[in-house]
Amino acid sequence: MTQSSLSGSAAIVGLGATEFSKNSGRTELRLALEATLAALKDAGIDPSEVEGFSSYSVDKVPEYEIARLLGCKDVKFFSQVPHGGGAACAPIMHAAMAVATGVAKVVVVYRAMNERSWYRFGSGSYGFASTPIFENVNYGWYMPHGLHTPASWVGMFAQRYMHTYGATSEDFGRVAVAVRDFAATNPAAFFYGKPITLEEHQASRWICEPLHLLDCCQESDGAVAMVITSAERAKDLRQKPVVIKAGSQGITSGQQIMTSFYRDDITGLPEMGVVAKELYRQSGLGPEALQTAVIYDHFTPFVLPQLEEFGLCERGEAKEFIRAGHHARGGKFPINTHGGQLGEAYIHGMNGVAEAVRQVRGSAVNQVDNVENVLVTAGTGVPTSGLILGAA
Repeated sequence: MTQSSLSGSAAIVGLGATEFSKNSGRTELRLALEATLAALKDAGIDPSEVEGFSSYSVDKVPEYEIARLLGCKDVKFFSQVPHGGGAACAPIMHAAMAVATGVAKVVVVYRAMNERSWYRFGSGSYGFASTPIFENVNYGWYMPHGLHTPASWVGMFAQRYMHTYGATSEDFGRVAVAVRDFAATNPAAFFYGKPITLEEHQASRWICEPLHLLDCCQESDGAVAMVITSAERAKDLRQKPVVIKAGSQGITSGQQIMTSFYRDDITGLPEMGVVAKELYRQSGLGPEALQTAVIYDHFTPFVLPQLEEFGLCERGEAKEFIRAGHHARGGKFPINTHGGQLGEAYIHGMNGVAEAVRQVRGSAVNQVDNVENVLVTAGTGVPTSGLILGAA
């Protein structure tokens, strides 16, 4: 395998986050600044040194306003990545590219949201009819048939996966139970001290069959920020450098936004397969080199095909992996040790990247032994992204 210039060129050197809640009581700009200042303090870098920003296109906090309030001098790079949770890893990738190419020496990545107290992404009421741009018109082919919400869109894929590979609702429940177990011991998690049982999962109300309530992620308020600089400079800063060993985005044939129903096969996530191949190519690593992963868990059914796309188990065999408890506390490959979006918070996956940073640093609440490399994935069902983070 060949090494790319991106791999190993940049590192995450600062990490900051607010508390996660259902009502933050302050603006998203305030949340973003709190997380950013905490990340810069963690890194030991003055705000005036920041030369770049990267976030999500759905983030309502503009980079120029953060730059003004931080007292930045000359900002040379800024980017926003679309597709909601599919962007979770891409801003870090963009920041790493900016640093690796010399465009910016210090880049802040952030995501701030009052998704629970100000607005709700999963409501099923989006005003598409009044804004007939392409993506909204596309949904006009699905909504008249009752496919109004992200849960319903994922439900289509989940039903086919179950039919083809014999997975069950209990298998999805085992994903939820394991991440809630991790959340129960994470003081930063919204569901701290609140584990669930498989029986409770099965008894939770239907949202859209085959998805129960406990198959669906939270709606959260909060913010997370990170500071990225060169791997060389990172050696002299306060924290153990977390090297960006690979970063990728992925779109593939038949791709739509959450509704790629016209592919020949809808049991997999081929866009995540694109990301997997590129991450392994860049890093020169394979699945055997990973000790843990943060797998995007907005809905439990999509965790299983992600494990398969990354070669952590064979196609159709993720259910056996889950039934054996390999993903859970004490398993051979624990995932989402912070509690995931099901248990900690839903900050569009940025809090998952933060957990990967903590695992490499060795400071996670639910620390995995001897972590050298961590896989992080972004939202599924949409154009997506991924990272491999590791020790220097």
